[in-house]
Amino acid sequence: MRPVRQYRAASIDVLAGWLARHPDEETRWRLIAEFLEEYRHEQPETRLGLLSAEPSSVGDSRWDVFLAALAEHLAAQEGQAGPAWTETRRLRQFWFPFNSPAARVDAFVHAPASFRRRGVFIHPQELEVA
Repeated sequence: MRPVRQYRAASIDVLAGWLARHPDEETRWRLIAEFLEEYRHEQPETRLGLLSAEPSSVGDSRWDVFLAALAEHLAAQEGQAGPAWTETRRLRQFWFPFNSPAARVDAFVHAPASFRRRGVFIHPQELEVA
């Protein structure tokens, strides 16, 4: 009989590993949704710990910057500053993950500050989990 492991929510570093192993966009968005679902079910005092360890590169600078923006965004929702590792991650060229003309305009107007200042334009609704 295998020993029972205690459940632990994934950290942002674990999420980076998942993204690195699954390069297709659709799967990556599902993994982000799973991470956000787990994150939101954790106690507030546990959440910031899930963001503290700097994640390894996923092999795509856009996604590396996305993770920094996400960590800062989630920390801000807790009334805290983002982890120090997030400060150095920026894009040189804007990235619109959902790249239809309507989505671009909507994201340009409504992107959360932590994403916008890094050059990632995503509508906040994309970060909501049902």
